[in-house]
Amino acid sequence: MFTGIVAAVGKINTVTPLEGGLDAGVRLNIDAGGLPLADVALGDSIAINGACMTVVEKSASGFTVDVSRESLNCTVGLDTTTEVNLEKALTLAERLGGHLVSGHVDGLGVVRKFEPVGESWELVIEAPRDLAKYLAFKGSVVVNGVSLTVNRVEDIGSGAGLVCQFSINLIPHTIQVTTLKHLKAGAKVNLEIDLIARYVERMLSVEKAADHR
Repeated sequence: MFTGIVAAVGKINTVTPLEGGLDAGVRLNIDAGGLPLADVALGDSIAINGACMTVVEKSASGFTVDVSRESLNCTVGLDTTTEVNLEKALTLAERLGGHLVSGHVDGLGVVRKFEPVGESWELVIEAPRDLAKYLAFKGSVVVNGVSLTVNRVEDIGSGAGLVCQFSINLIPHTIQVTTLKHLKAGAKVNLEIDLIARYVERMLSVEKAADHR
């Protein structure tokens, strides 16, 4: 589990294809930046741009993870040398500053707007249709590993043409300490919905199914 509070911005130094042909994944060697690694052991989990990965090698300044082809197909930003948001797995001794995050990317969003508004920035993202029902005003969402609060949700169209856009306000601190500063209109981002919303939807669907029996 994670909190969505980015601990450091690292960088993917190398991307090495694993053996196995087109169905194989890649091995990433990552410079941990300011992320302390003294308490990290092989097999520990670290969220990279919101995707939970397992440490398979470690050095004084970085670590290595293997990313499966399935993970590559479901995420963005894990197949190229670029800056990434990093967070170590949550311990029971730490503060829950963001919200409970599993590190499992639910879908890819598309940035539709990223512009300064006063001292802050407005980020507007178009979400996949199947994630629209989980997004709510003042609810939580994870964007590239960053826990954020939804300020506005707009469902445009209906049926097969439904498009869901949500807006987020980014304060200067968030811009400074994460990779979100590099976003541009048209860029894809990793999204993870709120765990509570996921369980509420499941509970309601089971109750609905039971009522129709």
